[in-house]
Amino acid sequence: MKIDLVLKKYYAYLLLEKSLSRNTVDAYKRDLNTLLKHLEQIQVDVLDVNKEHLSDFLVELAHIGIHPRTQARMISGIKSFYRFLVYDKQLKSNPADLLESPKIGFRLPEVLSVAEINQIVGAVDLSKPEGQRNKTIIEVLYGSGLRVSELVNLKISNVFFDERFMKVEGKGNKQRLVPLSDESLKQIQFWFLDRNLLKIQPGNEDFLFLNRRGTKLTRAMIFDIVKKMALSAGIKKNVSPHTFRHSFATHLLEGGANLRAIQQLLGHESIMTTEIYTHVDVQFIREEILTKHPRNK
Repeated sequence: MKIDLVLKKYYAYLLLEKSLSRNTVDAYKRDLNTLLKHLEQIQVDVLDVNKEHLSDFLVELAHIGIHPRTQARMISGIKSFYRFLVYDKQLKSNPADLLESPKIGFRLPEVLSVAEINQIVGAVDLSKPEGQRNKTIIEVLYGSGLRVSELVNLKISNVFFDERFMKVEGKGNKQRLVPLSDESLKQIQFWFLDRNLLKIQPGNEDFLFLNRRGTKLTRAMIFDIVKKMALSAGIKKNVSPHTFRHSFATHLLEGGANLRAIQQLLGHESIMTTEIYTHVDVQFIREEILTKHPRNK
């Protein structure tokens, strides 16, 4: 079997049949390459792999200190690959079916308070060329709960100012309409004043957020921008672009928003994914019961 051809078919299957995003497929590639290197070292062909080979591989991952959460993700990718080999009639059964994921426990997402978000926004140096752009990025992340991939690919033609909505392309190329807050709209208009001064490179004219060279920002750039802004504001929490998405959902829930509505706004396929936010602020929920339930009055 020519492994390169099989891998090419598998990645095409993930993109076209499973409708996974490019970033997810890239993560599958990295994890699968780690397994392939291991199999090469022990001189075992991909089609000859059994559960013991895969279990030994996982033991090695644990031995070198790979986090259980990362191990669980890699197991998911390995199972997906061997399911494809069965689907493609390369194998009769999936040797990864009985692999067990490590116990990783329940981890609540990091959430910023409204005061902390205001602190970050207030610390932006608007005298710098990128100041207004960075402030707008925070307002859009927090004001609409976008994923970082959705933010970098956001196009001006998909922002409807009069209607106060934007069209967002999420995971699996699924599109959804997301409301824009008045503050986000105001900051976008301010950002246009700076954006119009840039020499925009061909092919980047429609992307909302650009770097100083006139090309669209990357995911890595957004992570770097957010980290630096949080540090300059004196925030000690581990802040990433996703922190603003978590905060968006949590604050909506605390404000009384319907869980189904939050699901639609976040673009979650399953309500189970959204339900993590019901666990985020137990103290808030307790206080709501104590102050609002008739038996406690």
